[in-house]
Amino acid sequence: MSALTQNDRWRWLTAGAVTFSLLAFLLLLLLLAWQGLRHFWPQPVTLFTLAQPAAGEAQLLGEVVSTQRLSRQQLIDAGLPQAQQLPEQVTRYLIKTGNRDVSASDFRTLLESDIQRREQPPEVLMLQRRVGGDALGWFAGLYENQQPLTAQNMQRALQERLQQTHQLLEQAERIRRHEMSHITAQLEALEIEALELKASGNDNEQKRSMLMANRAELQRQFVGQAERRASLLQESARNTLMLRDANGQLHRIPLAQIRDAWYPNAMTLVQKWQHFLQQLWHFVAVSSDDSPGEGSAFPAIFGTVLMVLLMSVVVMPLGVVAAVWLHEYADRHALTRLVRIAVVNLAGVPSIVYGVFGLGFYVWLIGGTIDQLFYATSLPNPTFGTPGLLWASLTLALLTLPVVIVATEEGLSRIPASLRHGSLALGATRAETLWHVTLPLALPAMLTGLILAVARAAGETAPLMLVGVVKMAPELPVDGVFPYLHLDRKFMHLGFQIYDLAFQSPNAEADRPLVYATALLLVTIILGLNLTAMALRHRLRERYRSLVQ
Repeated sequence: MSALTQNDRWRWLTAGAVTFSLLAFLLLLLLLAWQGLRHFWPQPVTLFTLAQPAAGEAQLLGEVVSTQRLSRQQLIDAGLPQAQQLPEQVTRYLIKTGNRDVSASDFRTLLESDIQRREQPPEVLMLQRRVGGDALGWFAGLYENQQPLTAQNMQRALQERLQQTHQLLEQAERIRRHEMSHITAQLEALEIEALELKASGNDNEQKRSMLMANRAELQRQFVGQAERRASLLQESARNTLMLRDANGQLHRIPLAQIRDAWYPNAMTLVQKWQHFLQQLWHFVAVSSDDSPGEGSAFPAIFGTVLMVLLMSVVVMPLGVVAAVWLHEYADRHALTRLVRIAVVNLAGVPSIVYGVFGLGFYVWLIGGTIDQLFYATSLPNPTFGTPGLLWASLTLALLTLPVVIVATEEGLSRIPASLRHGSLALGATRAETLWHVTLPLALPAMLTGLILAVARAAGETAPLMLVGVVKMAPELPVDGVFPYLHLDRKFMHLGFQIYDLAFQSPNAEADRPLVYATALLLVTIILGLNLTAMALRHRLRERYRSLVQ
C-alpha cells in the first residue's frame, strides 16, 4: 500500500513537472509573440502639444510605445530638473518619433505634466524607409523630375507610384542577381582557364586570342546589363515625396527609399489586418539587401535551415556508424570504454571551443589545403580557406555528434537479443541482420538523436561566429549560378541576427521588437523541424511495433 502511495506521489510529481515545463514554454511563446508581432501592427500616431515654459508651445508627433507610473521622488533621484514642482505621481511616456535622420534619435520620453493637448490627426502619414528608420509627418506633395504631380486622389497616386518604383527596383535587382552574376561567373572561369593554360605551358597565340575574344564579349554583355540596371535605378529615382514634419519643416524623400506608406490613424480594422499580414510576409519571406534591423529575416531563415539540413546529412551517418560499431561489433574492453568516455565528455565541451577547433582544423588546415591543391590559380584569394557554410555545418555536426551516438546506442540496446538470434538462426549473416532487423528497429531512437541535434544546432551562435556566419551576406548560398549550392559562401543565421540586433545595433530601442520577432521565428523553426522528425519517428515506431512485442 505504501509503495502504491509512493508511486502515486512520484506520478503526480512527474506530471506536475511536465505541466510546468509546457506552461513555461507556452508563456515563452506568448511573450515572444506579444512583444514581436505588435511591431507589424499599425499603431496610432499622436500629435502632442507640449507646454514648454522657456521655449513656448511645441508639437511632437509619434507613437506611444510604453507608459510608466513614477513617483516624484524617483524623478528627483534621477536628477530631473524642476522635479520638485511635479505632482506626487507622474506618468512618463516613451514616444517613438521616427525621423532619425532629422532628430538623431527614434525615441523621446515625455511626462504627463509636459503635455498640454493630444490628438490623432487622420492625415498623418507613416513611411517605412529602407534606411534611416520610419518617417512621420504629413503628405506635402509628390514630384516627378522636380515637377509637382497633381491628381484627384493623391493617396492612390502615391501608392501607384510607389508600386511602380518597387517594380523598377525589383527588375534592377533581378538583373544583378541573375544576368550579371552569370556573366561574372563566366569571366572568373575564363580567368582561371587562362591561368591554368599559362601554368601548364600550353598557352599559345590562338588560345590567347580565343580567350581574349570571349572575355571581350562577356565584358560587352556585362556593360550592357550594367547600363540597363543603371537606367532602371535612375528611372526609379525620378519620383520623390515631400513630407512635412511636426515642426513644419519639409523633407524630400525619394520613393526608391520608401518600402511602404500608410495612414495609421485613418485605417479600418480590415486595412490594419491587411497591413499586418503584408508586413509579416515581408519580414519572413522577402529577401532584402538592407540591414537586418530594417529588412527581412528571410536570408537568416534560409541560412539557418540550410545549415541544419547539411549538418543533419553529415552527423546522422557518422553518429549511426559509430553507435553500431560500439554496440554491435566492438568488444567490451578498455578501448571501447575509453571511446564512450570521450563521447560523453565531448557532449560537455563548451560550444565556443568547437568554433575555435573548426576555425583551426576545418578552415585553416583542410580549407587551406584544398585551396592549394585545387584552387591554386585563385590564390591568394581563398576559396575554401575562409569561413563558410560547409565549415559551419561540419563544426556543428561535430558538436552534435555525441548526441546522435548516445541516442542511437540507447536504441540499439533496447532491441531484444531474441530478434538477432532468430535472424541468425534463419541463416542471415550478421550484416544482413543488422541491415534488415536491427537498424530499422533503432530508427526511432536515431531520429530522437536527430531531433536533439537539430534543436541544439539551430540555436547555437557562438561557434558559428568563427566559422561562417556574418551580419550581412551579399548573396544566398543557393542561386542560379553553377554549382547552384555554394558551400564556400558565408551566410546569415537567426541566432546571430538576434545577437546583432540586441547588442550591436546603434538603435537598439527601435530594434527591440525585431529581437522578439526573430526569436519567435527561431523557436518556431526549431519546433517545426522537431515536429517533423517526431512525426516521422512515430510513424516508424508504429510500423515496427509488432516486431518487438
